[in-house]
Amino acid sequence: MSVLAAAAEQYLRLRNSLGHDLAEHQRLLPRFVAYLEATDTPTITVAAALAWAYEAGVDPASSNPARRMTIARGFARHMAGIDPDTEIPPPGLIAGHRRWRPPFIYSPADIDALLARCRGLHHQLPAATHETLFGLLAVTGMRISEAIRLDRRDIDWATGVLMIRESKFQKSRAVPVLESTMGVLDRYAHTRDHLCPRPCASMYFVSMTGTPLIYQIIEHTFRRLCDSAGIGAAADRPPRIHDLRHTFAVRTLLGWYRAGEDVEARLPILSTYLGHRDPRSTYWYLSAAPELLALAASRLQDSGQVTSR
Repeated sequence: MSVLAAAAEQYLRLRNSLGHDLAEHQRLLPRFVAYLEATDTPTITVAAALAWAYEAGVDPASSNPARRMTIARGFARHMAGIDPDTEIPPPGLIAGHRRWRPPFIYSPADIDALLARCRGLHHQLPAATHETLFGLLAVTGMRISEAIRLDRRDIDWATGVLMIRESKFQKSRAVPVLESTMGVLDRYAHTRDHLCPRPCASMYFVSMTGTPLIYQIIEHTFRRLCDSAGIGAAADRPPRIHDLRHTFAVRTLLGWYRAGEDVEARLPILSTYLGHRDPRSTYWYLSAAPELLALAASRLQDSGQVTSR
């Protein structure tokens, strides 16, 4: 078995162990490897992936160039952690329906810069509200809709637990947070009550007039703050508020891998914490960052679950 063929087998086993539906990959990836071998291409290149995607004479069921390129790109991302000469075809090289948008993963410096810009807002209450809101999203992975709807009675100050009520899929869940996070929430509550002693709503986060926050206004402010801080300036697409949730999940998984934790056993815990319908939704994050996929592959290799002949 060639090096590429063995790597493709390892990649498919890895993805299968993470719960992905691989029927199409199992059919097409061996064909891509066979094409590389037939053309004496020892490593994946953009040119080779393009040529294979548009290869003549393929059967109708496998003739979608965009889907073939997606499969080639996924394998290239995996191989990039093994062979530094691997070229990863950029997204959008072949027009087609985009099934998902790769998340923007914020660095700690990005988040620090965002919160610093919040503190620079002209009015004291919006400054405190946005800093606390975006900081809470970053350290808990909560959905922005969940944070906006957070009620004062949903915070258990004694136990350090936030209650998220009837969120996506009509699921409720308890979200424990660190003592330091509770301290920040407590400081915001004092600032809010001092500046807005008679709010119009029982929401934890309120506007200057004491009304519930409006997502469109929050999103507009977030975009303005990111732009002014230069966050994501070199990214293909502007970073989103929801990418704070993605960042939390990816960094949690990276921390577990680096600490030698049994990630597969702990994934259901993260799934529950994030409010996913089932752990399969959480598996997606393992392919959201190349480093995560490489760590997962290495872990499987070390455990003997992935072998090459």
